[in-house]
Amino acid sequence: MLRAAILDDYQNVALELADWSAVAKDVEITVFNKPFAGPDEAIEALQGFTIVVGMRERTPFPRKVIEALPGLKLLITTGAKNNSFDLKAAAERGVTVCGTGAVGSPTTGIVFGLILELTRRIGFENARMKAGEPWQVTLGRDLEGLTLGVVGLGKLGQRSAAVAKAFGMKTIAWSQNLTPEKAAEGGADYVSKEDLFRQADVITIHLVLSERSRGLIGAAELGLMKKSAYLINTARGPIVDERALIAALQSRTIAGAGLDVFDVEPLPLAHPFRKMDNVAITPHLGYVSEQNYRKYFPDIVADIRAWLDGKPVRVIGAP
Repeated sequence: MLRAAILDDYQNVALELADWSAVAKDVEITVFNKPFAGPDEAIEALQGFTIVVGMRERTPFPRKVIEALPGLKLLITTGAKNNSFDLKAAAERGVTVCGTGAVGSPTTGIVFGLILELTRRIGFENARMKAGEPWQVTLGRDLEGLTLGVVGLGKLGQRSAAVAKAFGMKTIAWSQNLTPEKAAEGGADYVSKEDLFRQADVITIHLVLSERSRGLIGAAELGLMKKSAYLINTARGPIVDERALIAALQSRTIAGAGLDVFDVEPLPLAHPFRKMDNVAITPHLGYVSEQNYRKYFPDIVADIRAWLDGKPVRVIGAP
């Protein structure tokens, strides 16, 4: 019987959210609930597994890891692509790489959850009330009339622009390839990068991490922001220069930040973000929704069954 590993199932729900009977007679499944400390621990733990299922980019599979797993033949990622998988190395080692579908736009909820926490302090006041603290200390800001700056007006950016409109916000947008016509179609006014950072009351990032976007937002951009403005990052941590952001938050040259993604994940316990009162943080929950998971895991079962039958589906990379 082949061995399959399901990685980073933090909520321990993988076996509950799909019917695994289609592969149960052929595959012995082991679930890993906690993240590996690094590639060496992953290599040691995954020896002898023919099939490995990754949850997005939680456990990267660079060449070093793939080449150290001689038994690996099928590598699956949730979602349609995974920039932390070395597809060339997988192909050279005879490893088939498959993906899954996804549903909805769960990241949008996290975006506005972070915005509302920063502007209305809902979680902060909830904690105070449950701790028996004195009644009401927050003077919040209403979103109506504020300007949302969207960096990257793709599918997720457009969804955020639509929600902002429902809140009565004005929406402006910029990205390297955006045009005024595309911005208008996406529900936003096109502005230059500099004007977006100068004008927005809240900036939300919706770019794919690439060499072009890595470090795109640094000290210069943060320095253009209003002292009352907030930065929201639910895309990828390295798009923002972390040191520059920490400096801006510590000096309070911007009002605050809402962060769901970080340079290093899980976020180290001693990280400054964990102690700042002008930062709202969540543990990369953007895609973590019940509806999305109910799509991921049945697709994983189907991927495994199809590969066992010699007819792989949703192939991202093949030997």
